[in-house]
Amino acid sequence: MNKKELEIILSKLKDYSDKKPSLEQYITPSKNAADLLWSAYMNADIQGKTIIDAGCGNGILGIGALLLGAKKVIFIDIDKKAIMTAEENLKALKLKNFELINSDIFDLDLKADVLITNPPFGVQNAGRDVDFLMKCSQLSDKIYLIYKGDGLKILKKNFPDKNVEVIKIDELLLKKQFTFHTKDKAKTKILLARIS
Repeated sequence: MNKKELEIILSKLKDYSDKKPSLEQYITPSKNAADLLWSAYMNADIQGKTIIDAGCGNGILGIGALLLGAKKVIFIDIDKKAIMTAEENLKALKLKNFELINSDIFDLDLKADVLITNPPFGVQNAGRDVDFLMKCSQLSDKIYLIYKGDGLKILKKNFPDKNVEVIKIDELLLKKQFTFHTKDKAKTKILLARIS
């Protein structure tokens, strides 16, 4: 499978409605997901690895990891609707070797080879992004993430003893989904990064 084929499969995954602004639940676009996953794959951080998809939403990142040969993926989300949608997507693709956990990540004590995430950006709940990522760093020594465009300083400040590497600077397309959104579509700068 190449990156374009991965992106096409991921673009067809089902999403869910009634997302919560306080949790900053935005769908991860298939292009951004494929870019992040392909980088992890090329770094030998997917195939044969146990991976956590933290704040998994509809499961796009973890599903992509399974498609690229992950040994096992643990999907974690606090929202039951997200976990149910991830399960539907996994069953539709007939994927195996996964575990679904409907829980607050702060209540879990797990370990994995690699963690992948599109975390909260800390826009609606200041500091939530840093708390979330610090917890992620307890679950794995390698983190691949999609993060806000100006977040490199935040990552370097909060992970001073880790290697923080920018994989790519890109844009994230946000579609209107919450009442406070004034435009039908908006773009925001993001970075794809690796913490190890």
